[in-house]
Amino acid sequence: MKKNILSAALVAAMTLAAMTSCNKAQNSDDQSNGKAPAVPAELKIAYVEVDSIMTQYQFCKDYTQILTKKGQNIEATIQKKAQALQAAANNFQAKIQQNAYTREQAESIQASLQKQNMDLQNLQQRLGSEFQNEQAKYNEALHDSIQNYLARYNKDKKYSIIFSKSGDNLLYADKAYDITEEIIAGLNKAYKPAPAKKEEKKEEKK
Repeated sequence: MKKNILSAALVAAMTLAAMTSCNKAQNSDDQSNGKAPAVPAELKIAYVEVDSIMTQYQFCKDYTQILTKKGQNIEATIQKKAQALQAAANNFQAKIQQNAYTREQAESIQASLQKQNMDLQNLQQRLGSEFQNEQAKYNEALHDSIQNYLARYNKDKKYSIIFSKSGDNLLYADKAYDITEEIIAGLNKAYKPAPAKKEEKKEEKK
């Protein structure tokens, strides 16, 4: 489950990789009108450190905490039910060796244990799917929040291209073009956390 959470953060980070200039919409309008997009006289570029956004953007911090808690709850729920099922199976085997059941009783208990095992597998699959959907919603929300902010930010800055820098995906980048701190400050200022919710219900009721 921890691996899934880390994967969510990585996927979210990579949503920045395709971001280009925020005058893209204008270029699209020009093309739809049959006009060739105007080439800027001077290419103005910048880059943003993705890793810094993931660790300093409050939106990322909040959702990492949410996903971590949800993952831990799912793991605890599955583990608790699995342990109870294993204990019941062990007890059944012990009673079988003691000839404590009639044939009909043994068959009935065995069928019940098999059904519980199937129910547990279905529960694990359902909760896992819900967790993946939560990750996808987070990735999409992160992508949208960054793109929307950059669109507003670039109305004045007018960069031709804003690259994302993660690890060594850029072989070289002069720090003079680094706008990471400015972008993070703007993102955090624009971020409005959702009101705190009441404690969520347990993942699965008995």
